[in-house]
Parts: sequence; structure tokens; C-alpha cells
Amino acid sequence: MIAVDPLIAAGVLFCTAVTDAAYVLFTAAVAGRRRFSAANWSGVWYLLSAFAVISYTQNAAYVIFAALGSWIGAFLSVTWLKGRSP
Repeated sequence: MIAVDPLIAAGVLFCTAVTDAAYVLFTAAVAGRRRFSAANWSGVWYLLSAFAVISYTQNAAYVIFAALGSWIGAFLSVTWLKGRSP
């Protein structure tokens, strides 16, 4: 039988719900070509999904690098898209 910790289960449920909300806001920011908003939502998205990363790696330090990389990637991609618009 698999033991389920109710606190972790609630944390996963909450983080998944908030992560999906952040993803929607990130997508809307990207579609609106709002680069700072997209970069910020991207970082939030990664921080929220870090629960799984920490669970697997047992090292929370890598989450900061994931969030920073996410912010940079979102900022640069939206900057590139913004430069292509007429």
C-alpha cells in the first residue's frame, strides 16, 4: 500500500493549480508581447513547479537557476517577437 501524506498532497494540489494559473498569465503576457510581465510570470511558473524538482533532487538551490533561466528566456524571446512586429 502506498502512503500518502495529506500535507504534501495538498501542497501538490495547490502548487499545480497556481502553476496552471501562472502559465495562463504567462501565455497571455507573451501573446500581448509584454516582456517584463512574461518574464516575471515565467519565473513564478518555475518557482511554483519547483515543488517537483525539490522532491526529486533534494536540492532547492537549482530552483533559483531554473527561475532565472526562465526569466531570461522569456524576456529575450518576447523581445525578439516584439522586434518582428510591424
